[in-house]
Amino acid sequence: MRDYLLTLCVTAAVTYLLTGPVRKFAIATGAMPEIRARDVHREPTPRLGGIAMFFGLCAGLLVADHLQNLNSVFEQSNEPRALLSGAALIWLIGVLDDKFELDALIKLGAQMISAGVMVAQGLTILWLPIPGVGTVALTPWQGTLLTVALVVLTINAVNFVDGLDGLAAGMVCIAAAAFFLYAYRLWYGYTIEAAAPATLFAAILMGMCLGFLPHNMHPARIFMGDSGSMLIGLILAASAISITGQVDPDALKIFEGSTRQATHAALPVFIPLVLPLTIIAIPMADLVLAIVRRTWKGQSPFAADRGHLHHRLLEIGHSHSRAVLIMYFWSALIAFGTLAYSVHSTSMWIVLGVVALSAIGLVLLLLPRFTPRAPRWAQSVVPPRYRRRKPAVAPAEAVGSADADEPAESAGDGDAAEEEREPVPAGVNGATAIGHRSRFSDRSKAGARG
Repeated sequence: MRDYLLTLCVTAAVTYLLTGPVRKFAIATGAMPEIRARDVHREPTPRLGGIAMFFGLCAGLLVADHLQNLNSVFEQSNEPRALLSGAALIWLIGVLDDKFELDALIKLGAQMISAGVMVAQGLTILWLPIPGVGTVALTPWQGTLLTVALVVLTINAVNFVDGLDGLAAGMVCIAAAAFFLYAYRLWYGYTIEAAAPATLFAAILMGMCLGFLPHNMHPARIFMGDSGSMLIGLILAASAISITGQVDPDALKIFEGSTRQATHAALPVFIPLVLPLTIIAIPMADLVLAIVRRTWKGQSPFAADRGHLHHRLLEIGHSHSRAVLIMYFWSALIAFGTLAYSVHSTSMWIVLGVVALSAIGLVLLLLPRFTPRAPRWAQSVVPPRYRRRKPAVAPAEAVGSADADEPAESAGDGDAAEEEREPVPAGVNGATAIGHRSRFSDRSKAGARG
């Protein structure tokens, strides 16, 4: 564990220290695109944060190669070299996209080629434990197709969720932490050496995200761009592929009786193996909803819009920071809830705890829908948004005029004013239909800021 923590800290330190110079480089090269209609930030912000993250990856792999307890990962497996090859390719495409805005199909092709490069060097899915059937060996073509599909889905899921300051880096860091704990348990608890590469990948991924987050939290000074989002998505997918396709389920030594009975008994242990996408359930759900929404409108699945989950949280009424924290909460609940269930599936307290936390998360999610007003005696101790609004005083020159009643009617208390607002028209995006007010101005009238 000490060597893994050292690798994590070195990766985080290199990423953190390089992000500042990379920001200056991005500004000097003009990698600061104009504000788009779907963007939340209001000032041009440099991209290319993925450059610092990639060098953090290289530093982490280099340090791990010189550590006595981790050097065997490089000697016994070709997976670290496969990861570095695929990461370098997808990173170069991301850098070009951050600067020149490449076509979506070009990026999709690069993602598939990067996955193919890793498959050619041995980082592929060899078998799958299927409940009710047992361990199913995959043919080379089946393993290649499944590996490429998993890499492409994970990269795009992370890329789609990268819409708020610190959101993608934080969610991937949470997923990597949960995956690290599970992989380390297999490597250390069951002495399965095949789980060591996945453990190393998860530790390095955590370091990359932790080193970049201080520069990316709201208000962000730099964005990771596609060079960063596609990179961390590929590393996350590589970790899942390594532990799913390379770890032999028989090595867990938990099979008793028939194959079917053994698979049912081992199902909780296989949950993070069979369903590695549970650790990125929120980004994957956002990806599926975006594809369905855009296809339903007759648009390309890669057409950008403002209907993502984080956009909907802002439309409901959450602040930028609160929306990010809510996404963190749900990601951690799903990832660590699945991890806890895989370890102690017979404990009912885990299920009850997940249900209770889900209820709390639902209340926090819908909190802007309910704006309680504090009683008069507590007005001085509660935040301003919970205080009762005082009725506006009519201007002196309006007293005695024929329209004297209008100011009192239109400038009454806040509740009456809100009732007078124009209702949301039918047919708008589902996010705006949740509440009666929007946090965003009309982008078409915002000029350069739109």
